[in-house]
Amino acid sequence: MELVTIGAFARMARLSAKALRLYDELGLLRPAEVDEGNGYRYYDPAQVERARLIAWLRRLDMPLARIRLVCELPAAAAASEVAAYWQRVVADTAAREQLATFLIDHLSGRDTDIGEAALAIRYAARSAVGMVRTSNEDIAFAGERLWAVADGVGGRAGGLASEAAVNALKPLENLAVPTAELLNVLADAVDRATEAVREIGAKAATTLTAALWSGTRLALVHVGDSRAYLLRAGDLFHFTHDHTYVQAMVDEGRLTAAEAESHPDRALLVQAVGGKTEPRPDFSLHSAVAGDRYLLCSDGLSRVVEESSLRAALAGPGEPARIVDELIRLAYESGAPDNIACVVADVVKV
Repeated sequence: MELVTIGAFARMARLSAKALRLYDELGLLRPAEVDEGNGYRYYDPAQVERARLIAWLRRLDMPLARIRLVCELPAAAAASEVAAYWQRVVADTAAREQLATFLIDHLSGRDTDIGEAALAIRYAARSAVGMVRTSNEDIAFAGERLWAVADGVGGRAGGLASEAAVNALKPLENLAVPTAELLNVLADAVDRATEAVREIGAKAATTLTAALWSGTRLALVHVGDSRAYLLRAGDLFHFTHDHTYVQAMVDEGRLTAAEAESHPDRALLVQAVGGKTEPRPDFSLHSAVAGDRYLLCSDGLSRVVEESSLRAALAGPGEPARIVDELIRLAYESGAPDNIACVVADVVKV
């Protein structure tokens, strides 16, 4: 079939000529031919399907680099790539929805912390060296307002980094924070933690997953591959996202979850507090109810104990201290090749 002008192709693809010129400039859809004399663009009608696909993907707000990848994949692989992208969008949207709900209630005067006096926290924290390591770079801390776990990276410097990061957050334990300020106060504390870790040296880095409690709200910050879980009404929810190279490949559809479990680079972090890059923490806000049980842990637990076993242990009877001991026992039962840190916190009626 003969080539057609940009105007004719725009009508065939139901796009504007302006959009086609933009796709050309972005390298997403090059014309089949460009007249060297007048610069007119000519397209092959066979390019219509790709043009429409690009338009649809842009309406999903998919990043340009990922659009290029999808367009070059076979149909089945492209479908998997779109599904992986949309799964991540849904998770991010859910977190933003919680924050938006809080802001609406706060600005409308409905968020008055009613019930603050009726709920309290029972908690326990513990770390262990494991069966292989000779030193412990993991830190676990729990109090009435603040819970945190940190997993240091890089031997002795990592141990100093995890300790410095948690110490930078500890003043929050004695600070009464209004619900409306939870996220701001936590963000400022993470900035201080980053500065404290960098003062140790260029090789010092750590993961950090921490929660700040106020009344019936829980603000969460997360950097790295430590994790936060919630057990509610018997169901276990994992509401942090691992900042690892392998998890990024899973998100992009390049690896399956099963393949990620045995990947040699599964512990390679793309986000950490300290190190050479600026951390981009994930922040979220959660509503708590009586009966909730939270778990914060390093990958020394989550990597070796299956989620079904975590759920069974958390659903078991007993105070947080007993649950922490049981979780660490499970890690040792599975070989405990890494340090282990975990915090268990229960939300209870006074």
